[in-house]
Amino acid sequence: MALKKYKELTSLNDETLAKDLAEATANYHSSKFEHTIKGLANPTELRHMRREVAMMETEIRKREMSKMSAEELNNRSKIRFRRRSK
Repeated sequence: MALKKYKELTSLNDETLAKDLAEATANYHSSKFEHTIKGLANPTELRHMRREVAMMETEIRKREMSKMSAEELNNRSKIRFRRRSK
């Protein structure tokens, strides 16, 4: 199973991306369970699945942040600053 290119993910609309994320997450969890029980022929597939899920989540978050107002982004930056200073 090959990783999807990031350019492919950016070209998808929000609904398709959310649907693909749900499918990929379910597929990852079932494969992880199957690997625990029986073992997979190629365990590196789990790594590829996990990275694909992470890329999809990153793209969704990036789109959410692009829709935020300047005030919401400013408040988010303050929260991040407080977390870093601890």
